[in-house]
Amino acid sequence: MSRMTITVGEAAEMLGISRTSAYLCARRQEIPTVRLGRRVLVPVARFMAMLEADPEPHESNDAREGES
Repeated sequence: MSRMTITVGEAAEMLGISRTSAYLCARRQEIPTVRLGRRVLVPVARFMAMLEADPEPHESNDAREGES
């Protein structure tokens, strides 16, 4: 069975950011977390879904056609 949660430090490593930055992102709810006692853990499924989401749609080619 694969793990259902990872530590904030492991999430930071996967994102290529510092552990401190990852905890700041978690506090701002930019990284999904769950608390178990004093531990802050990142649910893998929600974390991966967050990474797959595209919060800002890319500019379409139609919008750029009028710029020429």
